[in-house]
Amino acid sequence: MLDVLGMNTITESVYRGMLSHPQDGVAELCSRLNLTEGEVRTALDELSELALVRPSAENSGHLHAVSPHLAMEMLLARQEADLAAQQQRVESSRAAAVQLISEYADQEATSAGVDVQYLDGVDSIRDHLTLMSRDVVEEFLTFAPGGPQTAANMHSSRPLNQELLHRGVHMRTLYLDSIRNDPATVVHAEWLTSLGAQVRTVPALPNRMIICDRSVALVAGNSDNTGAGATLLRTQGILTSLCALFETFWESAEPLGAAPKDLDEDELTSQQLVALRMLAQGYTDEAIAKRLGVSPRTARRISTTLMTYLDARSRFQAGVHAAQRGIITT
Repeated sequence: MLDVLGMNTITESVYRGMLSHPQDGVAELCSRLNLTEGEVRTALDELSELALVRPSAENSGHLHAVSPHLAMEMLLARQEADLAAQQQRVESSRAAAVQLISEYADQEATSAGVDVQYLDGVDSIRDHLTLMSRDVVEEFLTFAPGGPQTAANMHSSRPLNQELLHRGVHMRTLYLDSIRNDPATVVHAEWLTSLGAQVRTVPALPNRMIICDRSVALVAGNSDNTGAGATLLRTQGILTSLCALFETFWESAEPLGAAPKDLDEDELTSQQLVALRMLAQGYTDEAIAKRLGVSPRTARRISTTLMTYLDARSRFQAGVHAAQRGIITT
C-alpha cells in the first residue's frame, strides 16, 4: 500500500511489524514475518534512510519505529520535495532551450527560412516589435527580467501598451520580485493593471521574451543588452515550449498587489531559494545579482545571510548543508 510513497512491500511489512510489536528485535521480526535476516536488515536500513526508525531512548540496542502520523508526514514531504525538484529541472531545461535557441539562431536562420529569423540591432528589433504589436489580436505575453525598468523603457512602452489594452488584447507580464523595491517600476506596473493588464513577479527569469497570439515570439539574445540582437520565432514546436515555459513561471508567480506570504521564522523566501541554488552551484555574487535583478551589494548580503542561516563557511558547504536539510536537492 505504501509503495506509492517510496516504500517496498518488505520494508512496509517490517515497519508495520515494529509498530505492532515494539519489543521485537531482528530475530523476532524474522520469525513473525517469515523473512530472512538479510531481508529484515535491508528493510531496517531503508527505514533508517527514510528516518522512520531511530535508536530507542528506552531500550539500548533496539530501534524505535516513529508513529504512523509522523511517518506519513515525512514521506509525503519527501515526495513533495522530489516533485518540486522535478518541476525545477523542467523549468531549467526549458530555460536552457530558450538560451540555446537564442545563441544559435543566426546560424539556423539561413536554413530555417522564415520560421527563425535573427534580428541585429535595436532598430530592427523595434521594427519587428511594432509589426507584432500591430498584428496581435488576443494575447500578449512578456518576460521582463533585469529588475527595475529604466525610465526611458517604461516611457517608450506606454503608448504601445495603452493601445493594445484599449483594443482588448489580453496582456500578461512577468517581472522580477526585485521591482517591488523600486517605486517607479511599481507605479508603471500598477498603471498597466489599471488598464486591464495582469502583472506578477517571480524571483528569476530565463530571458527577455515576448509572445503574441502564441504564433510568434521575440526572444532577446542578451537580456542585459537589448541591442545585442534577438530571435524571431514562428516554429510551432518551439512556440509550444515557450508558451509552456511562460505558463509554468506564471503559475508560481505572485500577483503584484498580493500581500506577502506569511513565512515561518526559519523559512526562506522564493528569492532566497533561487539564490541558494545558484550559490550551491558556485555562481558568483555578480551572476546572482544579474539573475535576481538586484545590485551586487544586495546579492552579497543575500549570500551572507544564507551562509549564516546554514552555518556554512563556503558556498560548497552551504550547498551540502542545504541538501542535508532538504531545502534543495543535489
